[in-house]
This record gives sequence, structure tokens and C-alpha cells, in this order.
Amino acid sequence: MNILKETNFKNLGEKYTGKVRDVYNQDDKVILISTDRYSAFDRNLALIPCKGQVLTQISKFWFEQTKDIVKNHALDFPDPNVVVGEKCTVLPVEMIVRGYITGVTSTALWVNYQNGQRDFGDFVLPEGMKKNQKLEKPVITPTTKFEAHDRPLTSKVILDEKMIAPEIWQKICDIALKLFTRGQEVALEKGLILVDTKYEFGLTAGGEVMLIDEIHTPDSSRYWQANSYQKRIAEGLEPENFDKEFLRLWFKDNCDPYKDSVLPEAPKEMVQELSRRYIKIYEQITGLPFKIEEGNIEERIEKNLEKYKI
Repeated sequence: MNILKETNFKNLGEKYTGKVRDVYNQDDKVILISTDRYSAFDRNLALIPCKGQVLTQISKFWFEQTKDIVKNHALDFPDPNVVVGEKCTVLPVEMIVRGYITGVTSTALWVNYQNGQRDFGDFVLPEGMKKNQKLEKPVITPTTKFEAHDRPLTSKVILDEKMIAPEIWQKICDIALKLFTRGQEVALEKGLILVDTKYEFGLTAGGEVMLIDEIHTPDSSRYWQANSYQKRIAEGLEPENFDKEFLRLWFKDNCDPYKDSVLPEAPKEMVQELSRRYIKIYEQITGLPFKIEEGNIEERIEKNLEKYKI
């Protein structure tokens, strides 16, 4: 099956390579190309067929579903893997919105709650909560965007450090919660619970808040299957989820992904299974059959971006 590892296009602007996306900067726009790279431990672990296409097309779906709430950067989708976005000043905070207490990483709400934390700066959680329980209302746990390692933030820190102007901060908090509410409503219609997610915002030249990057993709969001949630929680089981962690865990078990200079190759059956899961979540969210593009992906993208050459 075709995969897209990277792009090296000429005449599209200065290139920046992210974990998953190759970004080409122009004076008034950015071209974001989603590759099939699968990243964890601050490095690329594998290439997952169709992943880039899934991420772009799911964002396209959600940009359309939420454009009445906030302007988004999408100007054009000239290719299944590409979004051309309006250029803006990127705000230095990632907006993490959570509807449930869950997670296993050091920044996870559940892990910190288990360790005794109740006051999270902008909200206080009650005693006696259980893992995977729904919160009384969604909460925002912002983190830094441009620092080497994400640093948890609070409204007080953001305003004290003058990271964002107070009126803009209030506005993006309101918008993030509205986006999350809409996301939960639409996801539930598709049989899914939107558990938590990440939003990024920028300011246009005129100072208008704009949603950028991606929205409600399986890379930026956690989803659970709605129809089995209550039963599994009652039985003390983990919710049925879109799980892409199994490949990350395989690497953790089979090498030291932080220190080993060369990593083992991901098992083919795991790569195929992860590709299948990305396609499945696309189909469940959008209600559309996934169309696997044939031919050379890089050549197709270059042809579709011909009009954006500078």
C-alpha cells in the first residue's frame, strides 16, 4: 500500500518539518501536508498507510461542522492529504479540553488526581472520583506550545506571564468550550464519546481569533464507543476506545525508544491493524466510506499544488 514518508517540494515556500506534517510557509498562507508518520518518544516510529489522508479529511469534516462557532484557517483542500490555511500569528498556548477524568501520562488529570491533587488552578475536583468518570462540566487544562516539553499552565500563569492578552484569553476559553460541546454532540450522534481534545488558535492580521492546525482528529483527541461505556464502567473495565497506543507500547517493550540510536522495525501486522483503525474511525465520524487513493502520493500532491507554487 502507498505511504507518504516526507515531501521535499520546490517553490512552495520555506519548509518546516513537524512530527506528522510538512508545512510550507508563504507570505499570506501555509500549506500543511499530513504524512503517514507515526510519532512518539519525540521520534518517528513507523509509517501508517492512509494516516495522513485520514487526519486531513477528519479535520475537513470538523472544520465544516464548527465554522459557525469560530473562523478556521482552511482556505482550500487541493489534495486528500493537504490543507491550505490562512497565515496568522499563532498563540503560544495549546488548549486541552477534558470532559472525563482519565489518562495514564504524567500530565493526565487522573494521574494527578490519584497523586492527591484536587486544585488544578482554574477548577477544583471533588473527593471520591473514579477513573473514566464524566466531569460535572468540561475543563480546560492549557499547556505551552513552543517550549521543548509541554508545561501545564493556569489562567493566572498565562496572564501573569503576559502570554496572551486577557480579552483574547477569555475569548479562546469560551470558543474552546463551545467547540468541545459541539464536538461531543456530533460525536454522540455517530456513536462516539469525545473524551478530550486539543485546540490551537491564532490571530488574523485584523486581530480576529482563528482555529488552526487540526480539529477532533484521532491524533489530537480521545474517543470512546458510546454504546458500551456504561456497561464497561459498571464492570470495572476500561472504555472501548480508538486505541493507537498498542504500537507505542510495543516499542517501549522491545527497545529503549529514548536512548537506542536504531529502533526495530514495527511489526507489519501491527502497522496494518493501526491503518485499519484510522480508516474505521474516519468512517464512523464522517459517515462516509473511505476512498484509498491510488498511484504515487507525492507526485499526486505536487500536481495538485501546482497553482500554489511561488
